[in-house]
Amino acid sequence: MSYSPDYLRDLIYGELYLDCISCIKDPEHPYTFQELELFTEDDIHIDLSDSTPHVTIYWGPTAPNCSFANNIGLCIKYKLKTDLQYLNLKVDVYIKEGMHSTKKESNIYTVDKQVNDKERVAAALENPAVIQMLTEAIQTDLGH
Repeated sequence: MSYSPDYLRDLIYGELYLDCISCIKDPEHPYTFQELELFTEDDIHIDLSDSTPHVTIYWGPTAPNCSFANNIGLCIKYKLKTDLQYLNLKVDVYIKEGMHSTKKESNIYTVDKQVNDKERVAAALENPAVIQMLTEAIQTDLGH
């Protein structure tokens, strides 16, 4: 089935914000990403210029030294990939500029590079503890 670009953009945008990432629970707090205001609708960018829809999400941690930044980025990617797999999305997740201490580093171990590295993500998804954390975070029985 082929979708028009406007329909696909609206579908992806609605699915992303309303039904998908806004209701992820923070791994460290009993609140959702929407309740913590980690991102807004303006932080979601959708590019349909290629054959594979490309979604880029910018988010801001609740603290500049958030030790769960990798987990939060991974939660966003995992939720999108599992819930919207039928769209075959390319997903990149970045911390908003100046919102986390690692954004000031220029080495390869920044949160953004780790979360967007296919091999690191694949390795993380082989870890049962990571899968348990992701499963708990993405449960959507929160009344949203």
